[in-house]
Amino acid sequence: MGIKEMLNWARVPSILLLGLVYVAYVLIGGVVFWKMEGDLGKKDISQLLLNKKTLLLRYTCLNQEGLEEVAEVVQAASKVGLSLKGNYTSDGFWKFTSSAVFAATVVTTIGYGNMSPSSTAGQIFCVFFALFGIPLNLVVLNRVGKYILAIERNVSDFLEGKTKRRTCTRFFVHLVSYLCGAVLFFVVPMVVFQLQEGWTFSQAIYYCFITLSTIGFGDFVADSNPDKVYPDWYSVLMASWIFFGLAWLALLINHSIDILERLNTHFKMRWGGQKPEEEPGSAEGENPDTQVEEEEENKKPPIIQ
Repeated sequence: MGIKEMLNWARVPSILLLGLVYVAYVLIGGVVFWKMEGDLGKKDISQLLLNKKTLLLRYTCLNQEGLEEVAEVVQAASKVGLSLKGNYTSDGFWKFTSSAVFAATVVTTIGYGNMSPSSTAGQIFCVFFALFGIPLNLVVLNRVGKYILAIERNVSDFLEGKTKRRTCTRFFVHLVSYLCGAVLFFVVPMVVFQLQEGWTFSQAIYYCFITLSTIGFGDFVADSNPDKVYPDWYSVLMASWIFFGLAWLALLINHSIDILERLNTHFKMRWGGQKPEEEPGSAEGENPDTQVEEEEENKKPPIIQ
């Protein structure tokens, strides 16, 4: 066996090659974050230590032990959504609207981490609530995504009948769908969050993607500032935005996965010197629009004569 044949990429198991690409991607991301945030983190720590020293010098009656006790009170207050500014009181995180948004973050697996049940009964209920809620959420989002695909297919078929150009029409419909989704689930919420939360536009767009991708770091969380009074419609808008935004972004990610898989097949065939196997109807079978159509046809009840 020659060296060229030994190094033939087509002979490497695709799962191994994909795994190497995945590990390399994660490691490259780790290096980039390390270089971008590492020095800034050191500066933040130095600034915090300096602020601590200044605080102890200013308030001479406060020693290290007293400072730790104050920090514990502040930390406990932040966990329950209470503000220590002023003498007024609030309901904390566990209002009905905030609780409903929390339930939505549980079943969608966003999990910001800014609030969580502290009672034993609440924690046990959360386990079973998530156990049945997460699959239900996946089923519903999958169904909504299929209806969005069906709408795109109907619009595409209508325009194809007018233009007689299949490829260009489908590309145009998908492009318009992506742009409308970007405006509806990123641009508009970005403006709303900027007005209601006081965030910058970069922070707002960052929060939108971190939320809809279910990463949910929790560094930015809408409708959770105890120093602000939010309108009643804000929580309802939040829950609706999360649900429909997740369905749209899941559809977008599925399309991206399909593109990556097609590219992987293309390069595998090119580097391996293999010819793609042509099967009748294979192109349509890989199309998500056709999959929706076939599934809907299979679910139609039989016609009784």
